[in-house]
Amino acid sequence: MTDPTAAAIPTPKAPAPDILRCAYMELVVTDLKRSRDFYVDVLNLVVTYEDDDAIYLRSMEEFIHHNLVLRQGEAAAVAAFSYRVRSPEELDKAEAFYAELGCPVRRKKDGFVRGIGDSVRVQDPLGFPYEFFYDVDHVDRLAWRYDLYTPGALVRLDHFNQVTPDVPKAVGYMEDLGFRVTEDIQDQAGTTYAAWMRRKPTVHDTAMTGGAGPRMHHVAFATHEKHNILAICDKLGALRLSDRIERGPGRHGVSNAFYLYLRDPDGHRIEIYTQDYYTGDPDNPVVTWDVHDNQRRDWWGNPVVPSWYTEASTVLDLDGNPVATTERTDDSEMDVTIGADGFSYTRKDDEESLPEWKQGEYKLGHQL
Repeated sequence: MTDPTAAAIPTPKAPAPDILRCAYMELVVTDLKRSRDFYVDVLNLVVTYEDDDAIYLRSMEEFIHHNLVLRQGEAAAVAAFSYRVRSPEELDKAEAFYAELGCPVRRKKDGFVRGIGDSVRVQDPLGFPYEFFYDVDHVDRLAWRYDLYTPGALVRLDHFNQVTPDVPKAVGYMEDLGFRVTEDIQDQAGTTYAAWMRRKPTVHDTAMTGGAGPRMHHVAFATHEKHNILAICDKLGALRLSDRIERGPGRHGVSNAFYLYLRDPDGHRIEIYTQDYYTGDPDNPVVTWDVHDNQRRDWWGNPVVPSWYTEASTVLDLDGNPVATTERTDDSEMDVTIGADGFSYTRKDDEESLPEWKQGEYKLGHQL
């Protein structure tokens, strides 16, 4: 369990910027054409703009310039987790909030990327590159263009997921930034393994997952229905790209959403996600899951492959350099549920709830 005397991130006296939602991610990729083939030709994200150095992509229902930037670089990494704020004045608040925390802060009146105006980028206290913006170029929302829809159409950017060694410390900081916890995973000793946090009224705009960090676990796009996810799986199979599927399809216990995890040509993890629930009331209850409940990660009880726990994307500082990671000192979720001494259950009070033939899946972390 995290040492309760460990230094928490102080709460600034300056007010936090009023964040609306996660808006876009900037990824560095090593082969722009290969990445374009995956995101455009396979996942059918819409190209807003492209040149020899970058591709700007959006989902079908988006009206801002982009939800994803793919930028050519020497090593795969994440350059920005970007949030839209409620008004231009919130950028002044972001500058003051992070300056008080002693974080590197940069502001660019004409934006750091195409299609985005006045923006603030920071390296936050957890080491992640965050961006805040309001001014943006509008583009055609394609929600009514059913002639352009594909069976697996991606309609919205839904959330980020971040890997960080100290989840309670991360939660405290994000609460100061105005986020609220909707669900988390804990054990009886009080160790927190992950927490889901939101600004828009869904389960999350980002999640904090315990592990060596700072790293990016995944970025998630939503579909309208679960059959859209099945169509993506069928398409990947038809194209002989089934090895892009890392995990799923399945239904999460946490968030109640239907999911699929893919890896892009550089190994960046993409989740396709649908059918979570509304969380917008001020008294929305927090759902806490036992780390040993094997239905927390997959409602059907399917085991989680080890790569999902151990692999994640490097993040960059404001100068484009890789941020060094810090190891997690709390228990690992994989170790306590899959490792030699780990255990999982389906029915908590039934000692034989996990059949012998099922136990091997959890101990090995894969199916034969």
